[in-house]
Amino acid sequence: MTFLAAAAAAFRPFENNALWAIAAIAVLALLFGLYLRREVLSAPEGTEKMRSIARAVQEGSAAYLNRQLRTVAMFAAVLAFVLLALPVHPVGGYSAWAIRIGRSIAFVIGALASGTTGFMGMWLSVRGNVRVAAASADGGLRRAMTLAFRTGGVAGMLTVGLGLLAATAFVIIFKQAASEVLEGLAFGAALLAMFMRVGGGIFTKAADVGADLVGKVEQGIPEDDPRNAATIADNVGDNVGDCAGMAADLFESYQVTLAASVILGAVALAGRIQAVLFPLMVMAIGVIVAMIGIMIVVPRSEDEPGMRAISRGFFVSAVLAAAGVFLVAEFYLKDLRAFWAVVLGLALASVIQLITEHYTSTTRRPVKDIAEASLTGPATNILSGFSAGLESTVWSILIIGVVITACFYLGHNIHEQLYFVSLAGIGMLSTVGVIVSMDTFGPVSDNAQGIAEMSGDLEGRPAEILTSLDAIGNSTKAITKGVAIATAVLAATSLFGAFTSATGQAGFHVRVDTPLVLVGLLVGGSVAFLFSSFAIRAVGRAASQVVFEVRKQFREHPGIMDFTETPDYSAVVDIVTKSSLRELVTPGLLAVLAPIIVGFLLQAEALGAFLAGAILTGQLMAVMFANSGGAWDNAKKLVEEGRYGGKGSETHKATVIGDTVGDPFKDTAGPALNPMIKVMNLVALLIVPVIVEHTGSSGGGLALRLVVGLGAAIVLAVAIWVAKARRSDLGPGSEERAPAAAPAAASE
Repeated sequence: MTFLAAAAAAFRPFENNALWAIAAIAVLALLFGLYLRREVLSAPEGTEKMRSIARAVQEGSAAYLNRQLRTVAMFAAVLAFVLLALPVHPVGGYSAWAIRIGRSIAFVIGALASGTTGFMGMWLSVRGNVRVAAASADGGLRRAMTLAFRTGGVAGMLTVGLGLLAATAFVIIFKQAASEVLEGLAFGAALLAMFMRVGGGIFTKAADVGADLVGKVEQGIPEDDPRNAATIADNVGDNVGDCAGMAADLFESYQVTLAASVILGAVALAGRIQAVLFPLMVMAIGVIVAMIGIMIVVPRSEDEPGMRAISRGFFVSAVLAAAGVFLVAEFYLKDLRAFWAVVLGLALASVIQLITEHYTSTTRRPVKDIAEASLTGPATNILSGFSAGLESTVWSILIIGVVITACFYLGHNIHEQLYFVSLAGIGMLSTVGVIVSMDTFGPVSDNAQGIAEMSGDLEGRPAEILTSLDAIGNSTKAITKGVAIATAVLAATSLFGAFTSATGQAGFHVRVDTPLVLVGLLVGGSVAFLFSSFAIRAVGRAASQVVFEVRKQFREHPGIMDFTETPDYSAVVDIVTKSSLRELVTPGLLAVLAPIIVGFLLQAEALGAFLAGAILTGQLMAVMFANSGGAWDNAKKLVEEGRYGGKGSETHKATVIGDTVGDPFKDTAGPALNPMIKVMNLVALLIVPVIVEHTGSSGGGLALRLVVGLGAAIVLAVAIWVAKARRSDLGPGSEERAPAAAPAAASE
């Protein structure tokens, strides 16, 4: 079914003019991003040594991301042609082939825009980091923090500008046929974001884990000590994982949620065309308030806590967004229920921020408990952190459940109810420009501290400033992960509603008392576990290679420790680059092929149950991974501040081990589950018309279902077998290269 075709009213002159105004606001966001970029690049870069370290990070980041995008491009090209084969119905004066071609083009544009957002955000972050480090000495906390946040603001403006411009352009071009095309746009953005999340997450955490285990635990040197061969790879990873990956992730959340709300808006509120334009207008308001929010994130004094300035920017933009949405809902849509749905989303983002901060902040009880548990070793550290993550996911899903329930009470029928759920997601993302800025602030400040430590050129107050910014960055990254996860659930729920409508069956229900449907539910619930298993195992394999490489360099070049020899940083960058690109294929195939297998072999109702299971377990695992990982990280920082023995103590070593467990949790598996959920929902939405057409058929229809379903199952099975058969490539003699055991205590 083509949803915009259900709209009772045609696009009127006002709507056409409004679309062009929205497109102009999107262009304004891009221009504002250029203004911020110019401000960042005009700042001083510090000493020559700082600049040389920054250049190494820049070269490694660009080289990796270029190789990743080339790898993913082949996969995307195949899917673009597959989309041409999926049937659509002619509508709005467009033939079926015109819509198919438009959908494939939209898929490519969505992927390109997602990749561009990630790449350009990373490009500036690896240039802003050294400037933030220099600003800590030249301008103090206010200048350093302002520069770091505005560096992230460029990625934020790209996210909202490109996302809104692409969606609006396709609505302008295709009008009533735009829903089919927007599915392709969202699918392209989600697919590339998933690959960037998986690949970047493997890269960054393999380098980070390897650097910590050898540097901090075995050699007893600081995190960003230049003697550690993995430090450059670690700083590169911060950008390709936390910056490029999260920017692409939030871009696809923006795109998917916007597409879902436009699709559902066409059949909500009695098919009024205003319901289609309303989400685009809300996002346009979000662009304007994001500009304001970014500009006011400036500490009022050198003593004001940095997190307070960031929170001020977020909450001011949220309040302004609510005011603007009220005016549009009252005077254009003439239905304040839409306003309350958006406000529910804004409130959800705020509550998620508070929950995440509670479980990950160094000033709150959970992190303090984890640090205290580390007094008795790494085992109790891991147990305490894991339990905190498990608990946090309960409160997150309960508050999401409250918001979804409230949205259902706002609507009078299922179409309105699902539309209001999508508007809650729109509300969460109306401030996404500020949210992306908050996230990119993390790797920029982390890199700035690393550059300062590696160069040795900044001490005293500048070093204190950069340490405080790094701690703030850990909190902002955790908060944005929590928001991204919540938006994934709302977007997936909206897409699930679009999926049920796309079946074209009146009274379509998912009945779990039916054996095949129950099987679909169980399989859907298991996918998040298998996906996470691949991601975490990949980090472990790559980290093992990093550990052995760094140990080898320390062993074969003893002059590294007294600074008479320089480590081979490029060797570690090469290891994690090759490993991450090789490992991202299987999780990608799993997300794309799993719904195809279930849908074609078990049919539409089982596919609906599959999506329900994937949404549930995906959300629970993503929150648990993100919050436990963030708590372990900040427990380590709490000890490094001098608590429970401080740096170099056995307690510190226990927290480092806990942090290495949490690293792939919070920065690889957890974040990658967000786009995985949406990729599977979009694949299901695209294939369900074909499945329904051949439901219960025999002969050629049955043969098609078996060929497609079994063929996809065979491809996925081979990919899984290859991934599980892969080893860490440590080479011969790995046992002999293990660290020597500590000398036994003398017996009395």
